[in-house]
Amino acid sequence: MIDNDYARAQFEEYLNSYDRSDDKINLKAVHTYEVLHAADEICREEQFAEEDHQLAILIALLHDIGRFEQLRQFNSFNDQMFNHAEFGVKVLFEDRMIERFIKDRQYDGIIEKAIRYHSVFSLDDIEGLSGRERLHCQIIRDADKLDNFRVKDTEKVETLFDTPEEEVASESITPAILETVRARHCILSGDRVTHMDCWVSYLAFIFDLNFRSSFRWILKRDYLNRNVDRIVYRNPQTRRDMEEIREICMDYIRERV
Repeated sequence: MIDNDYARAQFEEYLNSYDRSDDKINLKAVHTYEVLHAADEICREEQFAEEDHQLAILIALLHDIGRFEQLRQFNSFNDQMFNHAEFGVKVLFEDRMIERFIKDRQYDGIIEKAIRYHSVFSLDDIEGLSGRERLHCQIIRDADKLDNFRVKDTEKVETLFDTPEEEVASESITPAILETVRARHCILSGDRVTHMDCWVSYLAFIFDLNFRSSFRWILKRDYLNRNVDRIVYRNPQTRRDMEEIREICMDYIRERV
């Protein structure tokens, strides 16, 4: 049985062990609940079975549980320092914290895989997933990416990059990054050179979305345009490149809606 009211109460208790007044901790706490809302909407619009719907909500609640310790130790979202997904799996399943959130063990395998793979570059290289495991990986990956658009629309650039917004706004986009968007592919983190490359890589998340409802989510909230317009680009070439990126991404979204 999945009791998400009980799981949320336990999650709130877990969060209280961290400094919730810290901007980064608060960002991730809010993000967790917004991902939960996105997963809920995906499940409703795609008309998934109620059991999978409730399981997807629980996975969303727990998907970033490793982030909070990452922030306590490193005060950074950089996964090259700390793999938050792997740490989340360790805390939940090796340390048995999962038992705080759900008493029924039949879902452990699905939850573990969905959290482990929610931030990998692509599911295409992951072998051995059952159809149901892949479905829940896809739901949490979409929901996580969808809320990333909200985060980039609302949070301070300084909080996201530990760099003044004026500095980010003056940077260029690496040619290889622009070519990747033109090819309608996601961007490998190792290919990013500038903060602007990172910003573009977040927009390119659309190329890995799985559900029509996910594209509708972005269109309904106008997040693609809002993210493109968020930064006042000081570099004229960057401004031109971002307009091209906007056009490519909006065309892709409309095709899939």
